[in-house]
Amino acid sequence: MGNLEEGLRWFDQALADLKTAKDCLNDKNYYASAFFSQQAAEKALKGLLYSKGYRALLTHSVTELLEESFKIISSFKDFIDYGRELDRHYIGSRYPNFYPSGPAYKYYNEEIARKCLSYAELILKEVERFLRK
Repeated sequence: MGNLEEGLRWFDQALADLKTAKDCLNDKNYYASAFFSQQAAEKALKGLLYSKGYRALLTHSVTELLEESFKIISSFKDFIDYGRELDRHYIGSRYPNFYPSGPAYKYYNEEIARKCLSYAELILKEVERFLRK
């Protein structure tokens, strides 16, 4: 499998995760929407980097993946703050003991989910500009 094929494989999964984030938002599963938004951005960025010849991407941090992407495409610097927000939801959205008083899902609302979804959509759109070239 070539670099572009591998990148597109990851991007395809990112699109599926983005759809799941939207479905969860519509079902008012806000914690899950935030998590799948993070996942979509992570996988899209990994797809971009794999398409550019990267082989070992061991991080799950959208911020770190954006910083790496910025090294080859300057426009990704504009998304670093979005990555920081999305990274907050990688672990915090899933574990009942992450917050001191109550399960994680109780800490999520529509506003948080919509913000995460919006950030993920913008990152995927930017990735697609360079992945489909």
